Amino acid sequence: MLPEYPIMFFSLTVEFTQSGFSLSPKPFFSNFGAIVTFAIFGTFLASIVTGVLVYLGGLIYVMYRLPLVECLMFGALISATDPVTVLSIFQELGTDVNLYALVFGESVLNDAMAISLYRTMSLVRSDPSGQNFLMVVVRFLETFVGSMSAGVGVGFISALLFKYAGLDVDNLQNLESCLFVLFPYFSYMLAEGLGLSGIVSILFTGIVMKHYTYSNLSESSQRFVSAFFHLISSLAETFVFIYMGFDIAMEQHSWSHVGFIFFSIIFIGIARAANVFSCAYLINMVRPSYRKIPPKHQKALWYSGLRGAMAFALALQSFHDLPEGHGQTIFTATTAIIVLTVLLIGGSTGTMLEALEVVGDTHDIDSSLGSVPIGSVSTSTNFEGNNGYIAPSYDGESSSGNKIKMKLKEFHRSAASFTALDRNYLTPFFTIQNGDEDDDDEAELLNTSRGSF
Repeated sequence: MLPEYPIMFFSLTVEFTQSGFSLSPKPFFSNFGAIVTFAIFGTFLASIVTGVLVYLGGLIYVMYRLPLVECLMFGALISATDPVTVLSIFQELGTDVNLYALVFGESVLNDAMAISLYRTMSLVRSDPSGQNFLMVVVRFLETFVGSMSAGVGVGFISALLFKYAGLDVDNLQNLESCLFVLFPYFSYMLAEGLGLSGIVSILFTGIVMKHYTYSNLSESSQRFVSAFFHLISSLAETFVFIYMGFDIAMEQHSWSHVGFIFFSIIFIGIARAANVFSCAYLINMVRPSYRKIPPKHQKALWYSGLRGAMAFALALQSFHDLPEGHGQTIFTATTAIIVLTVLLIGGSTGTMLEALEVVGDTHDIDSSLGSVPIGSVSTSTNFEGNNGYIAPSYDGESSSGNKIKMKLKEFHRSAASFTALDRNYLTPFFTIQNGDEDDDDEAELLNTSRGSF
């Protein structure tokens, strides 16, 4: 079980903090469709490509040979990105907020995907009778959808509680803050008690609580929980890297299979390219020309695929799940990949951004377009300043003969409809503020700050 190791608790703390309190929600949710595409479909594709290439590499004896299921487990755990270093440089140099949101959002959500895939493959390995494709799909959906539902449900319950409980009075603000901190832990324990993934559950709890529950807190409680989770995030990140340093020095590693590490890095790069460029192609089929992800942003996305805490935690789990030689090889390779990607990619990110000419790649706020109503998706175009959200028009697109493209556009239209549903119904129902007040606050924030991450 994943919760047996303390590293998982600190990883889950980082997950909740990243999902809820490190990024203004507008660029995150305005790019949510693209983020989900990269994080779910892209991570699934990357993990399968990595696992298959590692298996084929073992068959032709260029690297240590592992069974196919164990290769897929390795592909799942190593597909979790954690570009903390890259994001800090993005923020320091001032890159486009949409690029920042894509990198950040993918790294948050693909952890949930990686955990679900790893658990599914681990169950398949332990139960050979369930290795048919249908059972694998059912087990994956059970883990991912069940954990996500538990997290979203707890998040909505917390929003209603804080909206109607009246805890924002002076003598109850300490209780208000304590309950806000304890709700994510309740989500974690609920999911684990149901045999699901607590980390996936707490991730979605953090997203929902930030979007709805946080606005129901009093101002003093908002300041406290923001500072609290920021502190916990810093401590968790520091602990993870200290733990990794001690582990490199103290754990017994298998350095005899250097070829496994070398070719794994190559295969990870290939899988990352398959993830980024294929998903960007699908997204650009849906988006109009002024919203397409440019090639330089795609290259930046490909380059920013560092591996970090989640890959390390899952590799530590595999050390105990797999036979001694296999688990030790995967754990050693993962540790080496994390160190190399953090040092090499993290150290060269500034040079990469300058070479790709994405430093300071932002768009001016067009105040004349700020008053266009977002709800009129089919008849207008809306810009929300530097956050880059544009609700495109779909007029005249029915004549397209490309069925796949039309299906993707229909999905994109549904996503835009969900945005209107959230603004018109969910936000007024679960929060004290209504959608119009939120939009006014966000517009004022955009006019005073270029991009407050």
